[in-house]
Amino acid sequence: MIEFKLPDLGENIENAEVLKLLVAEGDRIEKEQPVVELETDKASFEVPCPHSGTVRQIRVKAGDSVSVGQTILTVEEDGAGEAAPKARAERRPAPKDEPAAAERAESKKSESRAAAKKKAEPKPEPAAVESEAEAEAEPPRGAEARQEREAQSTRTGAEEAEEADEALQAQHQQEQEAEEEEEQTAPESEAGESIAAGPATRRLARELGVDLKQIRSSGAGGRITADDVKAFVRDSGAPGVSRAAPPLPDFERWGAVERRKLNKLGRTAAERLTLAWRTVPHVTQHDFADITELEAARSRYESGRGKHEPKLTVTVLAIKAAVAALKTFPHFNSSFDAASGEVILKRYYHIGVAVDTEHGLLVPVLKDADQKSTRQLAAELDQLARRARERKLSSDAMQGGTFTITNLGGIGGSSFTPIVNYPEVAILGLSRAHREPSPRGSASEERLMLPLSLSYDHRVINGADAARFVRQLVELLQDPLHLLMES
Repeated sequence: MIEFKLPDLGENIENAEVLKLLVAEGDRIEKEQPVVELETDKASFEVPCPHSGTVRQIRVKAGDSVSVGQTILTVEEDGAGEAAPKARAERRPAPKDEPAAAERAESKKSESRAAAKKKAEPKPEPAAVESEAEAEAEPPRGAEARQEREAQSTRTGAEEAEEADEALQAQHQQEQEAEEEEEQTAPESEAGESIAAGPATRRLARELGVDLKQIRSSGAGGRITADDVKAFVRDSGAPGVSRAAPPLPDFERWGAVERRKLNKLGRTAAERLTLAWRTVPHVTQHDFADITELEAARSRYESGRGKHEPKLTVTVLAIKAAVAALKTFPHFNSSFDAASGEVILKRYYHIGVAVDTEHGLLVPVLKDADQKSTRQLAAELDQLARRARERKLSSDAMQGGTFTITNLGGIGGSSFTPIVNYPEVAILGLSRAHREPSPRGSASEERLMLPLSLSYDHRVINGADAARFVRQLVELLQDPLHLLMES
């Protein structure tokens, strides 16, 4: 019997979620036949099995989270089913010895079970015995139970909030005591002692400024996983400080409810957004760009665009403007290393663009945007957006971003506050352009105004520089020739 284990998925992916099983127990499979469909936070894909034979046992089900190296199913290779009985028959003792051997084995098992049961049974305390006897002799009274439930259901919102706060304080106290006890009882680390963690986990810990020695491991052999690092950051912004959300009320008291589990992409997005919001001190700078001339030039291009030529969008033009502004303000194209107190300036310009899909929000990255023409960026963005909606993006296509742009103009809205795509330090949001009257000499005419919203990490970027950055974007977008010359 051969165990088929989840192989290395590449790109530092340590686990995935089972979307669908493509075989059933008893099915015969060929070598390299897909047996399971998995989903990561970036894409979904089928995993082939390198063995041929009959599927004997499937050890996962749809919705399970599986890690690299975990057994997915077992396969009985062709011919193995005939060889196994023969081997067992060769190892079987002579017939005359079978009854005696079986009797001795059963006797030893019975003795072992009896000894283990006796050892495991705790001695009852007198108070406990008395309490059990009282419980049997005096069952709960129905009327009092109903009154208690009615009193419970009439609690005020203030009482519920007070009880929830007390529960959180108790939980906080327990966590602090547990951590203090662990610090007192844990052996001192020797100089140079290694911590069991993979390269991807170590890199994540460095990016988040987390000391691996403070993390409790959940992996085999005390190995720290990426999920352990995320849980540590999510639950404790600093050692001993609980950030657990307060318990939810029982919503069914007020009506019917329905629970829907987030998919892998949704859960990953929730974790990353929470991490970004807790880690980054956000500030958002708003402004408007007069894109009347830019839109006129874009419309002229679109009217003469060939059938197979890429579509020129406002997002593409915003990418060109953003790259020019990033070169003027290089600390907007950086990351902050909280552990060392250093700003990491990046000498490359990889622009992420948020794409709305039916599976959730994905952010493919246009690499080396400063080295590509407007036409090349338009073609690449169109291709990446299409692959994102089809869930065919590779992991590499969503990594390495230095600055992100998100455009909600196709949906609506006058402004919003985008969350920084950690570990970047800034993100630009575009809302729907609208026409408004603007004085032009002695007359007034309508101009097309594009709302811009820049959220940034205030640890790296101050307000004055944010305002200057946005003003440069405005000037570039207002003057197509200026944009062309700068990009």
